[in-house]
Amino acid sequence: MKLNEDQNLERILESAVVVNWADLMRGDKSGLIHIEYGFAPSGTLDYLQVWSSRTRGYWLLACSYWMSASQFHDIGIHFDNGYQSQGLADILAVVMQHQSAFYLPPNLGRQGLLQITAPTEQAGTAAAALMSDALKRVAVLKDREHWLIEEQAKETTEALLNVF
Repeated sequence: MKLNEDQNLERILESAVVVNWADLMRGDKSGLIHIEYGFAPSGTLDYLQVWSSRTRGYWLLACSYWMSASQFHDIGIHFDNGYQSQGLADILAVVMQHQSAFYLPPNLGRQGLLQITAPTEQAGTAAAALMSDALKRVAVLKDREHWLIEEQAKETTEALLNVF
């Protein structure tokens, strides 16, 4: 399946925030969101953090998603400072576990940072459509992967049966 510019991981992450804006801004329509991310040695994202600012200059960590565990955190999503968003948790779980379905940002040897401003209604609609396409893309790739595994298992079984 060929990638296009809409399958850029940064755009997908931005859209995930936009469709969950109300949860991250606790109902406010204005504010800023930062997504900070860091890379694993493989070039995929190792972690991301979502920071929320409802008041200029004042930032709260809303959540973190980690691909690997350490003594300080487990794998997966962790909400902080009273934030909670099941929609964002579900989207990040799919996107972070299937990063190969998207164009990854270049690893420039430092953390990446996205800044997201309050979305317009039109931006919200576009983000919802992009998220729907992204989730469908992952589902198709998972189905294809499952089919390939089944085919490989079938071929291996046939080869083993031919040996005996």
